[in-house]
Amino acid sequence: MSEVLYSVDQVAERLGLHVRTVRNYVRDGKLPAVRIGKQYRIAHEDLEAFTGRPVPPPLRESTPTERHSEVSSIVEIDAVDPHTAYRLSTLLTASVAGRGDGPKLRLDTVYDEQRGRMKVIVLGGLADTARLLESVEAVLGS
Repeated sequence: MSEVLYSVDQVAERLGLHVRTVRNYVRDGKLPAVRIGKQYRIAHEDLEAFTGRPVPPPLRESTPTERHSEVSSIVEIDAVDPHTAYRLSTLLTASVAGRGDGPKLRLDTVYDEQRGRMKVIVLGGLADTARLLESVEAVLGS
């Protein structure tokens, strides 16, 4: 079965209408639909006939249109004094905030003063995360 069927929600979104409006069109017989269980399904051809225009077929949700990769990193640093933790946190936060281009890089830092331990949590693209982690190494190495 290769026929494309839309839900009432999908039709409403594609046409920029409220879901109730689409349901009313179906109930009034203005938009042909098939009832499957408790839900209506509208055939692609019926939607085109209703709008009077060609409707592009939907993209498969399971097939991404663009390749995307993301990395999650947790860096745990021991033997960190409060001054270094503050300096590192400020540097990393400023470098993330100063990025205006590309995908968003998310950052969180946590410092446990009693243990002298700091955690840096980074979520973002591979290259951006690598550059940020190099900054951590540069601060800690000096």
